[in-house]
Amino acid sequence: MSQFTAPRPQLSLQGRKPRNPMVAPALLRQAGRHQAQRAAERQRAKQDLALEIRRLRPDERSP
Repeated sequence: MSQFTAPRPQLSLQGRKPRNPMVAPALLRQAGRHQAQRAAERQRAKQDLALEIRRLRPDERSP
């Protein structure tokens, strides 16, 4: 004798989040920075100054 069983619930798959439409064009453009930032300019100036000081100072390590 067979026993009646209720139909099993179907697994419902959640749809994925839609893609951001702005990402693909941005990746294709390969956008980059336009100008050096102020911090980079200051760091470069500091490095150049240190290099000039080293060039002008006599070598103290030589006997």
